[in-house]
Amino acid sequence: MEDQESLTQYPADLSDLDNSFTSSTSSYATTFASTSSARSSLSLSLNLPSFSSSSTVNPLPHSRSDPLWSSLRAATVLSPDGLLHLRHLQLLRPLGSGDLARVFHCRLRDNPNSDFALKVIDLDASTSSKKDRLSHVRAEAHVLAALDHPFLPTLYARLDASHYACFLIDYCPGGDLHSLLRRQPRHRLPLSSARFYAAEVLLALEYLHALGFLYRDLKPENVLLRADGHIMLSDFDLCFYSPVSPALHRMRCEQEKEGEELEFVAEPDTAFSRACVGTHEYLAPEIVSCNGHGNGVDWWAFGVFLYELLYGLTPFKGSTKEATLRNIVAKDVRFPEGDDDLAPARDLITRLLVKDPKSRMGCSRGAAEIKKHPFFDGVTWALIRSCSPPHCAGRGDAEKETKWGRFTGCLKKLGFRLLNKKKREKIGRLLV
Repeated sequence: MEDQESLTQYPADLSDLDNSFTSSTSSYATTFASTSSARSSLSLSLNLPSFSSSSTVNPLPHSRSDPLWSSLRAATVLSPDGLLHLRHLQLLRPLGSGDLARVFHCRLRDNPNSDFALKVIDLDASTSSKKDRLSHVRAEAHVLAALDHPFLPTLYARLDASHYACFLIDYCPGGDLHSLLRRQPRHRLPLSSARFYAAEVLLALEYLHALGFLYRDLKPENVLLRADGHIMLSDFDLCFYSPVSPALHRMRCEQEKEGEELEFVAEPDTAFSRACVGTHEYLAPEIVSCNGHGNGVDWWAFGVFLYELLYGLTPFKGSTKEATLRNIVAKDVRFPEGDDDLAPARDLITRLLVKDPKSRMGCSRGAAEIKKHPFFDGVTWALIRSCSPPHCAGRGDAEKETKWGRFTGCLKKLGFRLLNKKKREKIGRLLV
């Protein structure tokens, strides 16, 4: 069968980014929701705005050998100004949407092996003030430009067009962790899988904190799965910077009674903000109470995240948002009965979900303290990037669903009726 991307039949010229932000109720447009975070249907007839600019990004040491950099250099050689522009990109399909931004799967033109994600932020969106939008864009640009870590995105280019700010970053074909959870029995992961994903997220948070960034938006929807099954955190517009003073602590070695070991800690423990940001089920009590918060909000969110991976729901979820916020402030974490093998996980979660941030695990010694908890026994931290990711039920289905969506979208556009379930499954197998 021919390359499935050709089914989208987008025009050779990308016309007007404005139209990509227009919601549509047509059957063709509604076939593109490939992940749970794609909450609105999008129309992709695009016209290139008259104004565009590009900021050159130089590869950092960790990602320098990525072949995508070579593809980008080849694409810009023929550009009159030697820079990458939106006209060099072919938008394939939307991946997700939010209040201010849309994310698209794209490729360099005439290069089928150059997959990227393009995050497009509308600076004229009516959902917030322009000052707030510019603040979010600056925060995300600042963070992305500093990242050089296997579990965090690489910023390949900053592209601006008209009233849009665009970031070219890594494409993750595996969808997000929230979608994967929804495909699991009882919406929960096996213990070993939860430990693996939690360990990689912990390393990403440790790196962000070492750079002085509070993440403040941890949730399964923001944990993406790369093609190899490893994770990538996304969405950094809520990040907050605070200076960090790295330190080496002498700690008594647990394995030897008289031995000592050095522990590296780089934690923004002086960070302070009064902003009320985040997802309500993941908010720390100090944010809900409007008392100001610091680095502890990320470790609280990590505890909620681990709880959701293991139990299929967040620990303080109520019947309404208001009820959830009241539970966060007033109630202690409770666990379902049984599952004795989860005792170390319950202990870690309990230590992370302490109401007082001064007593919360991670607030003083950061990820270095959390990595030593018995829940992570057996994790080889230095080699985790070389470990095989868990084979969870439904992993990889996001790409299959996307191929089927493109196929049925093409049929609908051509006026064909949808096939019955049996024929649909037969044709769907041909697209894998």
